[in-house]
Formats: sequence, C-alpha cells, structure tokens
Amino acid sequence: MNSKNDFGQGSVAGNIMRLAIPMTLAQLINVLYNVVDRVYIGHIPHTSTEALTGIGLTLPVITIITAFANLFGMGGAPLFSMARGRGDRERARKIMANSLSMLLLSGILLMALCYIFKRPLLYLFGASDVTFPYANSYLTVYLCGTLFVMTSLGMNNFINAQGFGVTGMLTVSIGAVLNLLLDPLFIFVLHMGVQGAAAATVISQFVSAVWVFCFLTGQKAVIRITGKYMRPEAALVKEITGLGLSGFIMAVTNGSVQIMCNAALQRYGGDLYVGIMTVINSVREIVTMPVNGLSSGAQPVMSYNYGAEKYDRVRSAIRFSTICSILFSTTAWALSFFFPHFFIHLFSSESELIREGVPAMRIYFFGIFMMALQFAGQSVFVALGRSKQAVFFSLFRKAVIVIPLTLLLPALGGLGTDGVFLAEPVSNFIGGTACFVTMMLTVWPALRKSQT
Repeated sequence: MNSKNDFGQGSVAGNIMRLAIPMTLAQLINVLYNVVDRVYIGHIPHTSTEALTGIGLTLPVITIITAFANLFGMGGAPLFSMARGRGDRERARKIMANSLSMLLLSGILLMALCYIFKRPLLYLFGASDVTFPYANSYLTVYLCGTLFVMTSLGMNNFINAQGFGVTGMLTVSIGAVLNLLLDPLFIFVLHMGVQGAAAATVISQFVSAVWVFCFLTGQKAVIRITGKYMRPEAALVKEITGLGLSGFIMAVTNGSVQIMCNAALQRYGGDLYVGIMTVINSVREIVTMPVNGLSSGAQPVMSYNYGAEKYDRVRSAIRFSTICSILFSTTAWALSFFFPHFFIHLFSSESELIREGVPAMRIYFFGIFMMALQFAGQSVFVALGRSKQAVFFSLFRKAVIVIPLTLLLPALGGLGTDGVFLAEPVSNFIGGTACFVTMMLTVWPALRKSQT
C-alpha cells in the first residue's frame, strides 16, 4: 500500500492522472451537489426565475463556508504530503487531526453567525422583497448541514493526499447521487420547493461526511486520525492556516465578487440579471471542472516530491499540469462561446432569461482560457508551501482587479450590465499572466538550482 502511494516513484504524469482522473470525476459529481438544485428549481412552474434568483443570492454564504473548508483542508493537506514525503508520520498525524479540529470549531461558529445575520446579509447580497423569501427558505435549511460540508470537503483532501483518488471521488459521488435522487422527490413530489432542495443537500452532505470519517479512522488509510492529536497546537494551526490562506482568500474573494456582481446587476438590470449571473456561475463550475481536478491531482504529487527533494519530478509535474490546463480551459471557452443556449437551457426555459443570457455568457467566458495560467501558478505556490505568493495572487485577481472593475465598468460608456460581465475576462488576462510569469521567474529557477 505504501509503495502504491509513493509519488516519488514511477511516471510523474501517471501519478498525477491516477489522482486527477478520479478527482475530476469527483469534481463533476461535486458540481451536481451545487448545480442540480438550481437545475430543478429553475424549472419549477410559474416561479422558476424568482426561485432561481433566490438560490443565487445564497451562493456567497455557501462560498464562504467552502472558504473555511479550504483554509484548513487545503492548508493542511500539502503540509501532510510533505511530511509523508520526508517519512515523518508523527507530524503528518498531527497535521491531519489539527485540521479536523479547526474545521469543526469554525463550522460551529459560521453556522451561528449566519443564522443571526442572514436577513441583512441576503439583502446586502442583492435580494429584493420578491426574491428574499426563496433565499431565506433555502439558506435556513442549508445551514443545518454546515458541519457536514466542512468535514466532507475539508478532510477529503487528506484522502486524496494519501493517494486514494478513487475513494476521494466516492466521497462526493455517494452524496451527490443521493442529492440527485432526493431533489425531485422533495421538490416536486412532496412539494417542498426550495426548502426541499436544501433538505436533500443537507442529507447528502451528512452521508458524505460519515464516509470520510469512517475511512480516515479505518484500516485502509495509510495514516489514520487519532484522538490524542485533536487538541489544536498554535504553531501547527498557524502553519496550516498560512498555507490554506490562498484557497481561503480565493473562495472569500469569489464570494465578494458574487456579492458585488449581484448588487450591480440588481441596480442596472434587476432580478432577471441576478438570475442570469446565477446561471453563469453554475456553468462556470461545470466548464472549469477539468482544470480544478487536474490542479487538485497535481498538488499532492508536487508536495510529496518537494518534501523528498526530487526537484526534477516537481518540474515535470509543473510542465504536465500547465499544458493540460491550457488545453482544457481553451476547450471550455470554445464550448461556452459556440453553445451558450445549451448551457443556459439546462437551468431555465424562460425565453427572456435565455435571450439576455447568451450575450452575457459570451462576454463573461471570453478570457477563461487565460484562467489556466492562474490555476497552474496558484497550485504550484500552494503545493510547495509558498503561502505569501499564493495569498497575494489570490487577492490580486479578484480583490484588486475584478471588484473595482465590477463597480467602475458599468458606469463607463453606458456599458451597464455588460460592464459587470466584462470584469471577469479582463481579470483573467491580467491576473493569470501575472501569477504564472511570477511562478516561472521565482520557483522554476530555484528548483533547477536546488537540483544541481
């Protein structure tokens, strides 16, 4: 088992793909978690647009919960892999247990705060009196599953970091398939509407969380969770959060962008355009899925070999993942440009939403092929423990570029809603280029020099 999960042996590309293929399938299935609710809700008779818009207003809260899962899960997993690469199993156990403790503690705090402030938050996110009841109904139920989301998303990173890509895929597969089955039952048969969609998601997340916990405490895991390391250690938590901060900031800034976009679209276009952005966000989750899966598969391989001081294998992993990411993201751009009607129709049959959504989608996704450079550079920084660079470029693309442009462009030259959608491709060109070029100028020469 240890030999099978030794990323320092065999083909680098083979090791990455052995993880990336099941992890990409896991990403596909995970998209069902987030998207299938919107697909069903978007086809509820008579209230589909209002209900879909209401669900879209909850996305920033869901994104923030995901951000905390990234903070401790994606922060701990690369450190865990480096410790495994060095043969330090004791440190690896401590990292994994401390990550779990912080996921649980932050999950309880998040759930409490979101319940207390959900009404003002939803109106801040762009709710109107028409869409607030739908958003409130969904979020009230969804928040009950906060701890399940934190556990399944955060700790699944440690399953993948041990080389069990198929098991990691099953984590989301089990819950997502269950969600797919429960959604129509609760929404249409039991007539629970958006509350039914949220209830199906919570039940599914619970099952996924139980699966993760059972595996990481069971006999098949290379390194198991042990209770004696659950007490958080300040120095270790600082390391975990330092490295996880880039994924955290990326998710938080994504949530901030969603808030800004919804508010601007509400101002310049009304509820219809907030609904269009909900559809676009859903399509983005689908078309960026292969690059996400590849980046996730490459990180444990890079981290392990970096910890083992096999720097030539780290460079090979960077080359392979970058080329594949560019190919995947270019394909995603072509699909979104030539077949926008197909993607929008998945989520709504409303003719007005489809008519206005097609040009909006073509603008928004124009620069998505440049996002591959952001993913490639970011994954290298995280995998090698370069937290400062990872954090900087997480902030740079979204906070420094997208948010200001979202506020400024709609008022320039009468762009209106087009200006909101244009902010994303501009940020992809500038942010993606800056991140990748910096990685090549700093990390690549250092790896070559260390090898010699």
